Amino acid sequence: MGEKDLMDQEEIFSKVLRAGRRTYFFDVRSTKAGDYYLTITESKKFTHDDGSFHYKKHKIYLYKEDFQAFRENMEEMMDYIIDEKGQEVISERHQKDFKKEDTENGEVDQTLDNFTDVDFDDI
Repeated sequence: MGEKDLMDQEEIFSKVLRAGRRTYFFDVRSTKAGDYYLTITESKKFTHDDGSFHYKKHKIYLYKEDFQAFRENMEEMMDYIIDEKGQEVISERHQKDFKKEDTENGEVDQTLDNFTDVDFDDI
């Protein structure tokens, strides 16, 4: 690989977002013509039974000519989700120690404590 090819692979500007088992990498890179593009990489950690682990990565290449449409679609999708489901992260309800607090009087909602796990093999 020549020196120019190595320069094309360099990251011009990078940001990292750590989100639980997922990490998102936002990297500005250079094309062979010297223009910039964005790569967004999702890296997710998987742990094996023996304690060893591996990462699965998914990458999106986003070029300047697509920025505006991508931004519009992303904003529309995020607004839709927040409008439909609010800011609460519903998956937190499924954690064993989750207790929803009633924001009006500060009491803990006990309705989830009466939930019974169902094994779909039983159905």
